[in-house]
Amino acid sequence: MSYLLSKAKSDNVDGHIQNITPESANWDYVGFEVVELTDGQKLTQESNELELCVVIVGGKANAKSGEQQWSDIGDRKGPFERTPPYAIFVGRNQAFEIEAIGNLELAICKAPAKTDRPARLITPAQLSYISRGHGTNERLVCNIVFGEDDADSLLVVEVITPDGNWSSYPPHKHDTDNGETESQLEETYYHRINPSQGFAFQRVYTDDRSIDETMSVEDKDVVMVPKGYHPVGAPHGYELYYLNVMAGPDRRWVFNNDPDHDWIMEYKK
Repeated sequence: MSYLLSKAKSDNVDGHIQNITPESANWDYVGFEVVELTDGQKLTQESNELELCVVIVGGKANAKSGEQQWSDIGDRKGPFERTPPYAIFVGRNQAFEIEAIGNLELAICKAPAKTDRPARLITPAQLSYISRGHGTNERLVCNIVFGEDDADSLLVVEVITPDGNWSSYPPHKHDTDNGETESQLEETYYHRINPSQGFAFQRVYTDDRSIDETMSVEDKDVVMVPKGYHPVGAPHGYELYYLNVMAGPDRRWVFNNDPDHDWIMEYKK
């Protein structure tokens, strides 16, 4: 199995099925967890020197951070309903608590924070899906934490790729801090597949092929992208969702396509 692939775990008593840290990933910025809670179960965490974005992938919850409380949040049963999620941004040196109403799937996105920012609720009314690409390269993209003033480090996006289509395509990279021409960002992909017994493929590779890994990803797997290009393909019959977390030394998303495949941008068939 590839060292860039983290399989979902089901034997964790606190509900964690994924727990990626900078130490476990051997990088500097991105942390990522997935927690599955049952009715009435609670999760409490401290942000410490990090900022967090807690995405309700599916289910409902009551939540609080400091003096702020939010009740009965979460509109969708799962990520394939094509409605944007509820999410909670938590700044550094704050705590949050979430209580499940029924079954709850949470993704906790983490990155270093430089300033103090208040906790805030992000609602579906503030978000939208946009179509990107065309033909078998079309997918739906929802920017959850992406605006210029949203965070210090975090970039959080979810994507739905129809069956038979490609995503993160043409292959692109953002691994070099190079002024306005490219930014350096680590990235995780949390994959969900519909129906859940399916699979998808993701390749991570660099120009010099010092990294060249092609992975069969299953439902609830995480792929880590420390650098390089990272296209994804969804087989016929299986719809693909993924949640991206990106962070690096600067909060800029500037990428470059693989020059061998950049011609695809003009391909209209």
